[in-house]
Amino acid sequence: MKYTTLPNTDVKVSKICLGTMTWGNQNTEADGFEQMDYALDQGVNFFDTAELYSVPAKPETYGATETIIGNWFKKTGNRDKVVLASKIAGGGAYTAHIRTGGFNRKNISEAIEGSLKRLQTDYIDLYQLHWPDRGVNCFGVRDYPYKTSAKEAENHVEILETLQDFIKQGKIRHVGLSNETPWGTMKYLQTSEQHNLPRMATIQNSYSLIHRGYEIGMSEVSMRENIGLLAYSPLAQGVLSGKYLGGKTPEGARGTLFPRFIARYMTEGSLKAVAEYEKVAHKHGLTLSELSLAFINQLPFVTSNIIGATKMDQLKENINSININLSEEILADIEAVHAAMPNPAP
Repeated sequence: MKYTTLPNTDVKVSKICLGTMTWGNQNTEADGFEQMDYALDQGVNFFDTAELYSVPAKPETYGATETIIGNWFKKTGNRDKVVLASKIAGGGAYTAHIRTGGFNRKNISEAIEGSLKRLQTDYIDLYQLHWPDRGVNCFGVRDYPYKTSAKEAENHVEILETLQDFIKQGKIRHVGLSNETPWGTMKYLQTSEQHNLPRMATIQNSYSLIHRGYEIGMSEVSMRENIGLLAYSPLAQGVLSGKYLGGKTPEGARGTLFPRFIARYMTEGSLKAVAEYEKVAHKHGLTLSELSLAFINQLPFVTSNIIGATKMDQLKENINSININLSEEILADIEAVHAAMPNPAP
């Protein structure tokens, strides 16, 4: 395994982060335990979860993933071996079953205390805002939704002061963003500096070979402001494994069970790009998954690459991508496809 640190901290994290959002729905508790055991044994010390998991979010599975992780901590005593990240759910109809009212002091406090209880731990290493409390171009929205974007409640100070209180209590250690924009990221960094409040260490945004929109603005913010990307959906919800090419619908696959999750990655242009990336992978003796993950692992603005799997063979292949080094020839072939078909997935 390779390691880095959360920016502006001394917390060492693996370049591969274990994503957990299927545990409690597609995966059982036993599956989750097996994945955590294997990942830790392979040197993966960074786990990411969220209060709304498992997905798709619904009242009966709210908090299920955190509960599974907490039960594993209790069984194994491995809490001190893991850098644990979780998130407070953003607002909107999708999470109305959790709470309403946005990121205010009451809601943040309730969310943190609930996660700590389910996770059976006294602290969370990295606590993130799952998505902004305003309309932004994420989750398949390509362009800024200026006509329908809700005016942001300018409560950055309240949010950061609340998080600071929990840091002082020792209940969270560091803070981060998710599904944010350059403006939102810089606004938080500016507020932190002006008011001497906790600084966002990371930003968890979608990034893959067919969705490299992070490079339009955000990658520069990452590198100049030292806020690291935690890349999620690096295989575009499995589309970049190639398993959906040719109209295939593999039994038990996430896209087969929940087609809404992969719709944004299944555009005509996306599938054409995936087919071309598959040719590049085969040319160089790699699987498409290995090529896709190894590309992200080597990017200078990436702190960690969040992989997720429903099957152990997938997990093993994903973690092993850390051992694959892409040559300049392979990178040139990737860039040729990207130049011809840039960011086909919104």
